[in-house]
Amino acid sequence: MNFSNEQIGNIIVVQSHVDKLDAGNAPELKSHFVVINKSGKNQIVLDLSKTKYCDSTGLSAILVANRLCKDTNGSFALCGLQPSVRKMIEIAQLDKVFTICDAKEEAISTLEV
Repeated sequence: MNFSNEQIGNIIVVQSHVDKLDAGNAPELKSHFVVINKSGKNQIVLDLSKTKYCDSTGLSAILVANRLCKDTNGSFALCGLQPSVRKMIEIAQLDKVFTICDAKEEAISTLEV
């Protein structure tokens, strides 16, 4: 399984288990977010601590999660970004769009506010 969920209170933490978030698995992540959102959950943290690379299709999947949460008055946060993934997000200027935290606990407390 490439992605797993952990529920902490009303927040869903999605853990990525892939080295590369790319066209090979981004559609799976995107559908993962849609299923979570359709189940009524709109507080999502995406933990990318195990992901060392992300391309444009990966960023697109992450943007879908952000939009799904915002459209349902929820919140979305990223945590555990590896340097190369953070750089890709900054190049795309998405660091101004996403809530980015260093640690999972920090992201959870950010959404609980």
